[in-house]
Amino acid sequence: ISRHESEHLRKNPDASLIRLGIGDTTQPIPDTITLAMAEEVRGLSTIQGYRGYGAEQGNMPLRKAIAGKFYQDMGIKANEIFVSDGAQCDISRLQMLLGSNVTVAVQDPSFPAYIDSSVVVGQAGELEEETGKYGNIIYMNCGPENDFFPDLSTIPRTDIIFLCSPNNPTGHAASWQQLKQLVEFAKANGSIIVHDSAYASYIRDGSPRSIFAIPGSKEVAIEISSFSKFAGFTGVRLGWTVVPEELLYSNGFPVIKDFNRIVCTCFNGASNIAQAGGLACLSTDGYQDLCKVIDYYMENAKILVDGFTSLGWKVYGGKNAPYIWVHFPGMSSWNVFAEILKKTNIVTIPGRGFGPAGEEYIRVSAFGQRQIILEALRRLNSFL
Repeated sequence: ISRHESEHLRKNPDASLIRLGIGDTTQPIPDTITLAMAEEVRGLSTIQGYRGYGAEQGNMPLRKAIAGKFYQDMGIKANEIFVSDGAQCDISRLQMLLGSNVTVAVQDPSFPAYIDSSVVVGQAGELEEETGKYGNIIYMNCGPENDFFPDLSTIPRTDIIFLCSPNNPTGHAASWQQLKQLVEFAKANGSIIVHDSAYASYIRDGSPRSIFAIPGSKEVAIEISSFSKFAGFTGVRLGWTVVPEELLYSNGFPVIKDFNRIVCTCFNGASNIAQAGGLACLSTDGYQDLCKVIDYYMENAKILVDGFTSLGWKVYGGKNAPYIWVHFPGMSSWNVFAEILKKTNIVTIPGRGFGPAGEEYIRVSAFGQRQIILEALRRLNSFL
């Protein structure tokens, strides 16, 4: 994508690019939160306020606040929450924990980090050029024909199941019944679910915001989440992972003890400044301010969904996530991406980048200033 963009700008140096590709937030972080971080920074210049290393697992006030805000009535305890520098980093730490000898299943399409990290640690096997799939990875097809959730009756048993809900890129939020089926499937097969809930705060239809809303899930699941899209912390870097004490290996040893060892070996803890901001995010005022920002992005998403729909294209997503998944039947996603870039100066993401099942789709991000979103639709209307 970067090469295409650079080449396009070389040929069209005066082009005014609109970037609706990478899912990077654009709205400023509310003052309530930045002031808390600024106060933490100023404190570092005083004897009373200076702090060095913190706990590798995260500052306890923040861990308690995460437990209270996101896992109330789910039985998740503060000591089961590990604060980090972001969900993507935690995916790699979990892969280090799991090792190269486990078998893995992923949604197709899905966020590339699950497969890429599997390749890095040696789980994936050889790339099959014809299919675009790695030989040792089970690809769980998630398209409109199965309501963007895998048909578990056709999925073989694997040690690990990666699931993102709401899904990136399709925007689908798994229902309570779908997650219940997955938990039962994992229990029957002795599998561990790695559930990515980075976009949970965007859910609007009452779907579960955590895998731990499902009874019995603490025995089979780990959850990764993030402040990046929830609070605009893409550059601040703050996330967390929940490893329940009930999650055990087949020999009865608690997984949390091994993950704690990984964290303490490979990580010196999230920035105290970022954690001060995270705590402010979960205050009454901070959380209310962030909900307004999320509403802004979701209004952008509605505008994009309505716009593409009015142009006659089948559109998915945009209701529980800030991503629009647009179908161009019979067309190469790279060709659609290239044509839109060439004719409108808009950068999207070809669906093929999220896995073989992403062919014929593009992903459009709703992160952006409102006037930019409206201008993008004006250009697309002229082109499409």
